[in-house]
Amino acid sequence: MNFRLPFRAAKGCWMVNHSQHCSHGSIGLFVPQSPPVDPEKVKELQRFITLSKRLLVMTGAGISTESGIPDYRSEKVGLYARTDRRPIQHVDFVRSARIRQRYWARNFVGWPLFSSHQPNPAHWALSNWERLGKLHWLVTQNVDALHTKAGSQRLTELHGCMHRVLCLHCGERTPRGVLQERFEVLNPTWGAEAHGLAPDGDVFLTEEQVQSFQVPSCARCGGPLKPDVVFFGDTVNPSKVDFVHRLVREADSLLVVGSSLQVYSGYRFILTAREKKLPIAILNIGPTRSDNLACLKLDSRCGELLPLIDPH
Repeated sequence: MNFRLPFRAAKGCWMVNHSQHCSHGSIGLFVPQSPPVDPEKVKELQRFITLSKRLLVMTGAGISTESGIPDYRSEKVGLYARTDRRPIQHVDFVRSARIRQRYWARNFVGWPLFSSHQPNPAHWALSNWERLGKLHWLVTQNVDALHTKAGSQRLTELHGCMHRVLCLHCGERTPRGVLQERFEVLNPTWGAEAHGLAPDGDVFLTEEQVQSFQVPSCARCGGPLKPDVVFFGDTVNPSKVDFVHRLVREADSLLVVGSSLQVYSGYRFILTAREKKLPIAILNIGPTRSDNLACLKLDSRCGELLPLIDPH
């Protein structure tokens, strides 16, 4: 399943032409098939939420597929199922200027589409739960900023956010949109046509396409720039891990939304919840690593089911 993102410069103005497959109306491209919503399961989840007084919610890539952002592991529609591409590794990014050049060229092309995605009904439902006092805290494994766009404030972005850029030398953080403008200035005549989109906004370019792409350095110290996210092979900041463990200990229930829990950085909090004997509910299309630990498992679209729940 390929789609194209032609990216060309004309008179200094950058233009992105997304094919029909990239439109926001094509959100179903990345959502796995699921059975119809079971009314009895809805009642069970409603009871779970009603009884929760300090509800902790953890979300994964599956909540954002209905916004048009693919995940990695979903059967038939995830990135791993559709391509042989794999996400960039932290150690490769840090040690190689050439790999950073390739990454940023691809990210530059993919950014206009990735940054334009909007929250879906699942994100809005969780934001509403927070506003009404039902949600104690929200932990997301996603880097797409859709919870922030939906207005969530009691939020921890476990793996960071693609909408920020980090200097690897001085630690300065800047908005990703500012970096996009610097890319445009440095590459006024550069153009490329990409195929495919990854969950982190990455697209696929050939080596020939990226050779002439110019990458700016940190405006403060001249150091190399990296998205303010945890790449594969890196570790989550220990203070952030400790904070989420504390949240689990404070909670009286845990709801997992749109995550297979295959990555240990999220799965470890399920283990903490089990040790604390918290009731765990999982809403995810397909099996997860923790199905045997959950008192309730639902295989439905997040944006279809969560709005049915009354948070009062």
